[in-house]
Amino acid sequence: MALDDDRLFPAEPAVRNVARRLYDAVRSLPIVSPHGHTDPRWFAEDLPFPDPAQLFVTPDHYVFRMLCSQGIALEDLGVPRVDGGPVQTDPRAIWRIFAAHYHLFRGTPSRLWLDHAFSTVFGWHDRLCVANADAAYDHIADCLTRPEFRPRALFRQFNIEVIATTESPLDDLLWHRTIRDSGWTGRVVTTYRPDAVIDPEIAGFARNIELFGDLTGEPATGWQGYLRAHRTRRTFFRGFGATATDHGHATARTENLSQADAAALFDLALQGRCTPEQADAFRGHMLTEMARMSLDDGMVMQIHPGSSRNHSPQVMARFGRDKGFDIPTRTDYVRALKPMLDAVGMEPGLSVILFTLDESAYARELAPLAGAYPSLKLGPPWWFHDSPEGMLRFRQMATETAGFYNTAGFNDDTRAFCSIPARHDVARRVDCAFLASLISQGQLDEDEAFEVAHDLAYRLAKQAYRL
Repeated sequence: MALDDDRLFPAEPAVRNVARRLYDAVRSLPIVSPHGHTDPRWFAEDLPFPDPAQLFVTPDHYVFRMLCSQGIALEDLGVPRVDGGPVQTDPRAIWRIFAAHYHLFRGTPSRLWLDHAFSTVFGWHDRLCVANADAAYDHIADCLTRPEFRPRALFRQFNIEVIATTESPLDDLLWHRTIRDSGWTGRVVTTYRPDAVIDPEIAGFARNIELFGDLTGEPATGWQGYLRAHRTRRTFFRGFGATATDHGHATARTENLSQADAAALFDLALQGRCTPEQADAFRGHMLTEMARMSLDDGMVMQIHPGSSRNHSPQVMARFGRDKGFDIPTRTDYVRALKPMLDAVGMEPGLSVILFTLDESAYARELAPLAGAYPSLKLGPPWWFHDSPEGMLRFRQMATETAGFYNTAGFNDDTRAFCSIPARHDVARRVDCAFLASLISQGQLDEDEAFEVAHDLAYRLAKQAYRL
């Protein structure tokens, strides 16, 4: 398993040489990871990762959804069941299934990330298969017993300057407090993800609002108290380094309702009487309220819309949320964002980063919006599209209208800690390949390309997320 030094670069030799020079200038820059889902407990306790299966297979929906698509039961991969029913607990058995089906990942970004992690992090240079499954397991398991493979040591090895995790507003941020109090110098910040107290269709919404009030000391079951509770909690999160909020709504819909109409919808939500249309309207209004709060406290706002969450009711009932069955949908941005943009879109102090799972919106809607409104920036290719081809399509479709400087650099948006260096490496290679093509076509001077490459790999993410 040899990692090609020129992987993802153009095939034409002269253009490839330019891409290689650009990449050499940015390959060792620190990693800024401003949005993701790693567990802050890893860095707080700094305990060894338990085993290769728990590191690479069981928690990674990119991995187990592919295996599930070929008929492998999630129980056999150790994915916990909601009812506490039996699942495979032998990590070596899970790893053997993974190794036997490693060929399924050919041509996918997961294969790039996994090969990169095996080779550069753990020094395992053979392609994983049935014949070497146990040897690979033993090699990685032995590495995990060493101090240099603990979370904080890997943080330093990966050259991470800052990493953001994502927490619910009901989280007590214990692990962030533990990190802060430990005196460790690694920078781990939180992100305010208020879906649990904004989405009326989340199970237990009314109970969540009660807990929200208990945490903040505000009468959160009343509309004005509810808004104050958000402000209070945002301040608390900012005390643990948060510079951003994140919103994972089904649509990009925004509304700018009167306070009376918003309060009426909130009351219906607490009573569990919202229709789907009313729930969507409430979520939409809360995006505008969150934008107003961002104007007050400076938090960057991320909108991650367009996923049909938990598409399989059987998987949802058996295993719960976030088990690989979230499916992209068509998403409207022009009409959907207009109420919020009418209210605050021309405010230069507001920063809203837009993501999409609908690539058809890049050139038609997202790039023109970000290329005009001072409050908008485009996030990098997300989730199903954080692949080499997806990244290249993004640059090709967005750059001509939004340019480079209305984008937010790169973020890895991952739970898989060991994939972070690989994901940033892929993004840097693809961006350098794109810049080299612009140089070869006479659209960009080489000295400008070196500056842009640095900005895309490092500076824009720091700037966009106010880090």
